[in-house]
Amino acid sequence: MSHLSRGISLFALGLAFQALSAVALAKGPAYTDPDKADADFPFVGEYVGTIKNDDGDVKIGAQVIALGGGKFRAVAYPGGLPGDGWNKEENPRQADGERQGDTVVFKTDNASAALKDGVIKVMDTDGKPITELNKLNRSSPTLGAKPPQGAVVLFDGKNAEAFEGGKAEEGLLLPGCTSKQKFGNQKVHIEFRLPYQPEDSGQARGNSGIYLQGRYEVQMLDSFGLEGKDNECGGLYSVKNPDVNMCLPPLSWQTYDIEYTAAKFDDSGKLVAKPRITVQHNGVTIHKDVELPGDRGTTAAPVSPGKDPGPIYLQDHGNPVRYRNIWVVETK
Repeated sequence: MSHLSRGISLFALGLAFQALSAVALAKGPAYTDPDKADADFPFVGEYVGTIKNDDGDVKIGAQVIALGGGKFRAVAYPGGLPGDGWNKEENPRQADGERQGDTVVFKTDNASAALKDGVIKVMDTDGKPITELNKLNRSSPTLGAKPPQGAVVLFDGKNAEAFEGGKAEEGLLLPGCTSKQKFGNQKVHIEFRLPYQPEDSGQARGNSGIYLQGRYEVQMLDSFGLEGKDNECGGLYSVKNPDVNMCLPPLSWQTYDIEYTAAKFDDSGKLVAKPRITVQHNGVTIHKDVELPGDRGTTAAPVSPGKDPGPIYLQDHGNPVRYRNIWVVETK
């Protein structure tokens, strides 16, 4: 076996091991249909309201996460939801809760809350009402974006022929595939849906990612309500945290709109300009003109750094992540 073939084989084994590791970490069911999800799913989501203070009415947002078995966590954001009012100057506040029949009850040292029928009612320790937050279903402003003239359409729901290893089910693309066409400078639009895995956490919860040129990953993961790290949704894996965690609740359709400038090399093959990337997650800029490493790809990149164009690679970690409406515009 040649050194090149051995390297490719080792890489393939590495990817398979990572996928199996993610499967091994997953301990609970993965729901892909909200109508077939567990009894906790209807409570999951985003909520908004106002609260009075010395400055008058102040907007407040909350994200409610299911932890499995009737357990929940609520994360409250002063000023509004991430990407819609929260300015990161005040840290989010958390409260754990538990479902009691048709109501989820949250308690902290100085307040309690009851979530029922899409409304969170917050009370002080004496049971006096403080505020109410109503469920809000946000969606990306770029959902359904049509490919402009001249765009390369990689997936439009009809078939997966543009991808090596591509498989489609019910008009949706499955993970673990690589585009046959290779690209340099580019703008990419992709829509993705993360499964609902309430009993799992971390890297076992809806894990995938899109690799630009097969070299640099923008992570996909059910990171709804989390802090927003480089290995969470929107992160430039092993490189940079997103500026804001714009991950929507699981089973929501989400978007990445990515502008990528490839690395530049001189005639001798020496790197003279590192690659750069701008990412919008659900219409909000989470990375703006970020410089990527030129001497390495992100973790588990299938293509080594170099001057040649590279493919779009959609990572498989054993979770039922799905994609649709994928297109690329080649740029100068």
